[in-house]
Amino acid sequence: MSFRTRNEEKSSTHDTYEIEDFSSLALIRNDSITIIKNRSKTLVLGIMVLIASISASAQDIIQTRQYPKDQFRYPLDLPPSTAGSFGELRPNHFHSGLDFRTNQRIGYPVHAVYDGYISRVRIQFGGFGKALYITHPNGYTSVYGHINNFMPEVEKYIHDWQYKNQSYEADIAIPAGVFPVKKSDVVAISGNEGASAGPHVHFELRDTTTQETINPQLFGLTIPDEIPPTITALGIYHLNGNPFSDKTPKEFLAVGGAGNSYHLLKPQVLTLSGNTGFGISVTDRNSASANKNGIYSIEMKLDGTTMYTFSVERFAFDQTHAINAYIDYPAFLTSRRWMQKCFILPGSRITLYPQSINRGILAFNDDKLHDVEFVVKDVAGNTSTLNLKVQSNTSSANLAPAKPEGTLLHYDRESKFVNNKVKVIIPAGNLYDDLDFIYSELPAKPGAFSATHRLHNKLTPIHDSFDIWIKPDADLGANAEKAVIVNAATGAIPSTWENGWVKGSARAFGDYYIKIDTVAPIITPINIRNGANLGAIKAIKLRMSDNLSGIKSYAGKIDGKWVLVERNFKTKILSYTFDGSISPGKHTFEFTVIDAKNNTSTFKADFNR
Repeated sequence: MSFRTRNEEKSSTHDTYEIEDFSSLALIRNDSITIIKNRSKTLVLGIMVLIASISASAQDIIQTRQYPKDQFRYPLDLPPSTAGSFGELRPNHFHSGLDFRTNQRIGYPVHAVYDGYISRVRIQFGGFGKALYITHPNGYTSVYGHINNFMPEVEKYIHDWQYKNQSYEADIAIPAGVFPVKKSDVVAISGNEGASAGPHVHFELRDTTTQETINPQLFGLTIPDEIPPTITALGIYHLNGNPFSDKTPKEFLAVGGAGNSYHLLKPQVLTLSGNTGFGISVTDRNSASANKNGIYSIEMKLDGTTMYTFSVERFAFDQTHAINAYIDYPAFLTSRRWMQKCFILPGSRITLYPQSINRGILAFNDDKLHDVEFVVKDVAGNTSTLNLKVQSNTSSANLAPAKPEGTLLHYDRESKFVNNKVKVIIPAGNLYDDLDFIYSELPAKPGAFSATHRLHNKLTPIHDSFDIWIKPDADLGANAEKAVIVNAATGAIPSTWENGWVKGSARAFGDYYIKIDTVAPIITPINIRNGANLGAIKAIKLRMSDNLSGIKSYAGKIDGKWVLVERNFKTKILSYTFDGSISPGKHTFEFTVIDAKNNTSTFKADFNR
C-alpha cells in the first residue's frame, strides 16, 4: 500500500483500505483519509506518525502536520487583533498571513518573534512596501510587512545598497551573521507602506526550505475567537461531464440559520441528477474585531462520507493565483459574489485541498434520497454546519457532454490557437480545466494598427501568463519597435516586435489589438521650479505618468549624481528627502523617466539651498 499527495496523483481510481479499532474507522483512499466519528468520542488517528495526511488536532481542526506552539511570540506588544486572516479570499490571491491591527496608527515597535538573523529586506512600490525577513534556527522564517522603517543599522545597510545599485526598489539577501537578533528585539516600526488599506503589520511564518507560508495560528499565535462561521448561500453546479466554465448551468440558494446550524431559507428536498458540484458562501469573525474574515476549513460529506476537504494550513506563492479556480470566478467578476466551490478543477494544484474523492464531484444517479452536509470551521475549531436533502433523479439527467463550439484546449498540455493574424500559445498548467476556446475578429478600434482579436472571454481565469502574437494590418515602418499590444479592459501588456509580429505576454483572455506608443511620459513638479529657494523644504516632490506602455524606469540626480527618489504607492508622489549631503548654494535637480517603449522625458531645474 502506498500513499501519495494530491500533486502526485495520476489516476482517478481509488482503492479503499479499512483500518478498524475499538473506537473509530478510517477510510484510506490513496491520497486521503476520511475521518468518521463514532457516537462516543472523537477519533485520534494513531498512524499520523507514518503518513502525512489529515489529522484531528487538539482543537479538532484539519492539519497535515504539527507545528511548535511554545517558541514564537506575537510581533507586537498589543492585544492580538486582526484585520485579515490567513488564507482569506482576496482578488487573485489567498491572503498569505495575519494582518495585526495597530490602533489605526503607525509607530509601534515590531519585535522579532524568535531568535535568528535578518536574512532579507525588501522595498517595493506596492505589495508590502517595506518588509523584513528573519530566518530562525527551527526551520521557519518570519516576515513583517508594511513597516514604516527598519532599525537604524538596517536602514543604513539598505540606503548604501540603494545608492550603490542606483535603485529605490530593493530585494536584498543578507548573509547570516550580519544582523543577528534575539527573541523580542525591536527590529522595525509599524507603518502603512505599500498596498495597505490602513496601518497594520502583515505577519507571516514560512517554511525556510520551501518558502511555503503557513497559518501562524497553528503555531500558538492565536486570536480570541468564540464565534462560529456564517454560511449565507449555496451554489449548485450541473456539470454532467463537462468542464466548468461560465456556461455551466448553476443556481444560487439563500441560506439562513441560528447559532451554528444552517439550512436553506426555502426548506426543500433538492432534486438533482448526474454529476453535480456544490459551493457555499461563508465568512468568519473572531472575538477581537468586527471584520469579516476567511474560514479555516470546509468539509463536504455525502451520506456521512467526506467527499471533499479544503483547509488553509499552508501554500506556496506560485499556487496562490489558483484562488480563481477555487472560487466561482465568473460569479465573482459579474456580481462580486465570493462563492467557494466544493469541487476541484483538474488543473488546480494548490495544496489547500488535503483530501477529495472524485475531486468533490457528486454523482446523483441511483434515484435515492441522500444527505449532503457541509462542515465549516475556523482555526479556533468553532464549527457551523449546513445540511441538505438531495433526491437523485436519473430520469431527467442529460449525461452527454456538450460538443465544443470552438477549439478544444487541454489544461494538461500546451495549447495553441493560430491563424494568419493572431497566434496564442498557453503553456501546460495555465488552464484549470479543458476549455472550449472561442475566437472572433472584431473591427479595429480608433487609432489601432490591427483588428480587435477577441480571445474567448475574461470569465475564464489563467493561472500565469501566456504568449500572444498579433500581425499588424499595415506596415509599421520605423514605429515597429514602438508597437504594443493592448488589452481593451486593462491596458497595455509587455510587448516586443518579433519577425513582423507584435508579441505580448498576457494574463487574461479578452479583446486585444495593436497600438503605437510614441508619447513620452509626463513629469509634473509639485514644489520645485527653476530658480526656486528650497532652503526651508524637506523634500523635492513630483509626479509622473504615462499614457500607454507604462513606466519602465526613473532616476533623480542632483549636480549629476544619482539621489534616492522614493515612490509612494497611495499618493503616487515621488520624493527626494534632503539628508544633509547637499551643501548650501546653487544646485541642479534633474529627473528622467523612461516608459516601456523607451520614450523619455526629463525635468531639470536649478535651485538654491
